[in-house]
Amino acid sequence: MRVPLGAWAAYFLRLGTFGFGGPIALAAAMRHDLVEERGWVTDEEYKEGLALAQLAPGPLAAQLAIYLGWIRAGILGATLVGLAFVGPSFVMVLLLAWGYLRYGGLPWMQAVFYGVGAAVIAIIARGAVTLAGRSVGRDVLLWAILALNAFVVAATQRELVWVFALSGLVVPVARGLAPRFGRGTVPLVLPAWWLAGLHGVADPAVLPTLFIFFGKASLVVFGSGLAVVPFLHGGVVTTYGWLTERQFLDAVAVSMITPGPVVITVAFIGTLVAGLLGGTVAALGMFVPTWGAVVLLAPGFRRIMASPVLRAAVDGVTAAAAGALAGAVVVLGRRALVDPATWLIGIATLVLLWKVRRIPEPLLIVAAGVVGLVLRSA
Repeated sequence: MRVPLGAWAAYFLRLGTFGFGGPIALAAAMRHDLVEERGWVTDEEYKEGLALAQLAPGPLAAQLAIYLGWIRAGILGATLVGLAFVGPSFVMVLLLAWGYLRYGGLPWMQAVFYGVGAAVIAIIARGAVTLAGRSVGRDVLLWAILALNAFVVAATQRELVWVFALSGLVVPVARGLAPRFGRGTVPLVLPAWWLAGLHGVADPAVLPTLFIFFGKASLVVFGSGLAVVPFLHGGVVTTYGWLTERQFLDAVAVSMITPGPVVITVAFIGTLVAGLLGGTVAALGMFVPTWGAVVLLAPGFRRIMASPVLRAAVDGVTAAAAGALAGAVVVLGRRALVDPATWLIGIATLVLLWKVRRIPEPLLIVAAGVVGLVLRSA
């Protein structure tokens, strides 16, 4: 069905504004709305987009949206749909980051995040189990890769990229599928408030570092937006020291109470580091490679999809992502679960996630924040 490009952009703008529930829920909403209800997309086109989003690194829901934009109007469609889908959550996160910078020291806000941090750990733990169950199955090799990556992240408090990459190479080799082969800076003059972060006005030289770091982060998102958390933690907290453990957990929490892709947390982090411009650069670093991957792969994706080597490599890195996420639960849990109250909040959140399947995660985050506020005010 030939649909005006403006209607496509309007649909994804609305989905990006009101779409909660994580990548699987957003992908399901696209199928229901665009395939079943409106008939704008064929079932085959949707399945191809979903397969690309699962195979290529990057946030699944954003990649699927960009692919559906591409089949409608090529690069222009992919660009407009991507901006419409990510834009609303990006703006919301920038506003929340501004409020955090302005009021983050207030006792009531610290109390809210006291409860929220514990709930975030539970949601990450549930995400790790779900990702493992969906991607690893009964494959002993994939479980070994998962366990190795969980141990590495828990022990080193960072995700080692070479271990992640090696995980993707081991599986094709083990399955007998391995193929055979015969910093300068430019001075910038910018308004100070554009770069005002947690520690005052940031040096403009940090902007290229932000872009490159978050561009690398986009390459380790497989199977779930939460899969990027261990990589971000290693760089943001351990390597660069941009944020404290508490501030990093707050950033992850903010991404969960806003609609759209979870990886939009990078905009919050970038804003805390280098103001509005830092948040924008961080978001570009995360989503420009995602957009580029879809645009480059889409024309020949059916042929690419037939490669058993690629599928095996993706199995390996997805298992590694699940393991890294499990390790991140240990690392972040040490900082968030600090007393009996936070342990109870975390356990209660986990039980609710498992027993009440349809309960929205943002609602749990808000409830945990209220509990934290009440406990700290008592």
